[in-house]
Amino acid sequence: MSAQAASAAPRQALLPWTVSLFFAWGLATVLIDSLVPKLKALFQLNYTEVMLTQFCFFLAYLLMSLPAGALLARVGYVRSILVGLIVMAGGCLLFTPAAKAGTYAGFLLALFVMASGITQLQVAANPLVALLGSTQTSHSRLNLAQAFNALGTFVGPLLGSWLILRNGLAAPADLAGLAPEALAAYRRTQAHDVQGLFWGIAAGLALLVLLFWRFRSFRAEVERRQAGGTPVLELLCRPRLALGILSIFLYVGAEVSIGSVLTNYLMLPAVLGLGAASAGNCVSLYWGGAMVGRFIGSAVLRRAAPGLVLACCATGAALLACTSALGAGLFAAVAILAVGLCNSIMFPTIFSLAIEGLGEDTPRGSSMLCVAIVGGAIVPVLTGHVADQAGLAWALLVPALCYLGIAGYGLLARYRLSP
Repeated sequence: MSAQAASAAPRQALLPWTVSLFFAWGLATVLIDSLVPKLKALFQLNYTEVMLTQFCFFLAYLLMSLPAGALLARVGYVRSILVGLIVMAGGCLLFTPAAKAGTYAGFLLALFVMASGITQLQVAANPLVALLGSTQTSHSRLNLAQAFNALGTFVGPLLGSWLILRNGLAAPADLAGLAPEALAAYRRTQAHDVQGLFWGIAAGLALLVLLFWRFRSFRAEVERRQAGGTPVLELLCRPRLALGILSIFLYVGAEVSIGSVLTNYLMLPAVLGLGAASAGNCVSLYWGGAMVGRFIGSAVLRRAAPGLVLACCATGAALLACTSALGAGLFAAVAILAVGLCNSIMFPTIFSLAIEGLGEDTPRGSSMLCVAIVGGAIVPVLTGHVADQAGLAWALLVPALCYLGIAGYGLLARYRLSP
């Protein structure tokens, strides 16, 4: 066997397992959408308080992205993935003591630890997929990986509604008369609906640890990055990148906000009046639309300018969110679920537009864009606050405004902002 063939063998074996990571973190991320209504009812929270679930989860992207990058540079891709899998599994296992204690803070801690592991996986797996083969087919491999991520976000709500929401939600009036000891016992009992699913995820992650351990000595051959580079503040003076960072912040915040309130929104009598499990199942249509739209958008982007496609999709999402907020019944439900279809191409399109023309500064620009995912921590809390003050329907205007900002960036990138 030639040296080239020997080098290609571990690459071919490693690629499918690396792609499977995209499914794993996609599934785990959207399970929060099922946790939101469960924890809201269980701990008698308002919408602002329950959105702390998203805040703690996406805060990890702000705090852990740079340490994850430093670890990657030190130990390499596969060993970074091993660390990410172990940390993510540890976060899943923390749901057990959180459930036994019956405390909201315990669940928030578990979510932060799990998200820290996911952050490490994202930092390592995205570039690794691109490196596991020829540069000519790297775009195809990344699209395949993203398709598996979208599959995870489609399956997640179905599992969440089945295993987390299957016993329904307690009405506030049912818990108001309980003594503190009885309320604590009730919370511990109901919390068991949550921990079982995360045990299963932890077991799957443990299997992946064993699989990746076989490749721990793998070293990707990459070009050595040039020392130095443009300072961060100088990079932020480039409007195309700076506005791209803002757009990533707005996009993730809008997408997560809608996903978080969707179950409760579809349960409203003025919308569909569904039970918790049925509403949770419908959330999969929101994420499934993004999966379908990714394939449609991929074909469209071969012929149309990406900035213009981004502006059209973001404008469509804003109009659908406003239409749902002002509508009622099935019409309002279909409108808000259709936002997922518009979401499909936004993240990769914003990302590619923002780093276009950065040259040797592309790695640093990419890291700055990843930090902007913290929008998923900030915007949902604002959305929850509006929901508490004015109702869930009016809260949809918060993501609608975010989408309008993204549409503006698409138009500027198309007509004004040169790379």
